Amino acid sequence: MADETLFLLLHGEIVAGLYRAAEQGDGENGRCISKLENMGFRVGQGLIERFTKDTARFKDELDIMKFICKDFWTTVFKKQIDNLRTNHQGIYVLQDNKFRLLTQMSAGKQYLEHAPKYLAFTCGLIRGGLSNLGIKSIVTAEVSTMPACK
Repeated sequence: MADETLFLLLHGEIVAGLYRAAEQGDGENGRCISKLENMGFRVGQGLIERFTKDTARFKDELDIMKFICKDFWTTVFKKQIDNLRTNHQGIYVLQDNKFRLLTQMSAGKQYLEHAPKYLAFTCGLIRGGLSNLGIKSIVTAEVSTMPACK
């Protein structure tokens, strides 16, 4: 329980710190999102390396995505992904209806414009994990209602 709170607080401070520095003239919003995604990428690579050291090789891309949705997401966010969809041509949509990094924000549309900066780290986390499993990917996030995201 304490580790989850520390992670949420650390994530919030990293995001706030980067954007505070950007407001003082050290950067711009696009660079902040890129920095957050790069941080997440490195963390994702390390976590996947640690989590898969004792698991058998994955058969295919779908097995890797199932691992991300169940084991990886559960370890990092304390719950499984709510929905995984695919078109069986390399496009996967993961949906979390109560995303932990957004639950501290309003449940309405009040802070909807701020959601992308709180999702950049997670996009990098997934991209880094997939990269370490041999899958080159583009990871994007979409929020239409808080705290759900795709």
